[in-house]
Amino acid sequence: MSLSPDQQIDAPPVLSLPAEDILVAITEQALRLANEKGHRVMIGIAGGPGSGKSTMATALAGMLNDMVPGSAALLPMDGFHRRHADLVASGEVEDKGAPHTFDAEGFIALLQYVREADGDVQAPTYSRKIEDVVDDGPVIGANVPIVVVEGNYLLLDEPRWAGVRPLLDLRLFLDVDKHVVRERLLKRHAEHGLFSREHIVAHVDRIDLANYELVDQSKYLADQIYQVIDAA
Repeated sequence: MSLSPDQQIDAPPVLSLPAEDILVAITEQALRLANEKGHRVMIGIAGGPGSGKSTMATALAGMLNDMVPGSAALLPMDGFHRRHADLVASGEVEDKGAPHTFDAEGFIALLQYVREADGDVQAPTYSRKIEDVVDDGPVIGANVPIVVVEGNYLLLDEPRWAGVRPLLDLRLFLDVDKHVVRERLLKRHAEHGLFSREHIVAHVDRIDLANYELVDQSKYLADQIYQVIDAA
């Protein structure tokens, strides 16, 4: 991805830390920002497939709630996969996970609503047990001051996704070695026995790793890049 001279931005700082130390650092950042802003803040955790962003986001929300009960809620981007039946009908099911197989417009609309909502909001989520979207996802309470948003394409510099980044008050990127990511993804897709080994390997190598490369190009738009040094 290239920028014209008038679009050049400073490279974000990079920290190489174990995952546990990254969690502590992100928690401190989130609390500090919430105290400074005095209103609901949206913390974005981006990264490629298999980078551990869902695990990190869940741990962050959990740690914040342990410290201050009711202070954080989780909002995963994966709830905005297009429905499996829709992808089958459009002939795009083999591309599942690529940017065009998500409802980016719906995701942006929900982020905008959540920023200003004065009531509870329920978001959709994605079930790996059935590999499809379900409606009864996480509830974001009216008084929750910190919303942790996670997903592959939060920083993607493409027209359909460009509206996400301005809605995030803090943009973080998890950087994990590609070989580690591939092994994680092969294991993840096999967990529920829905696909053959051949199908899984083909999907990981054709779709997931291509998405990893695409997402990696977006990390320069983060406020902070965290390299996970103990990833396995």
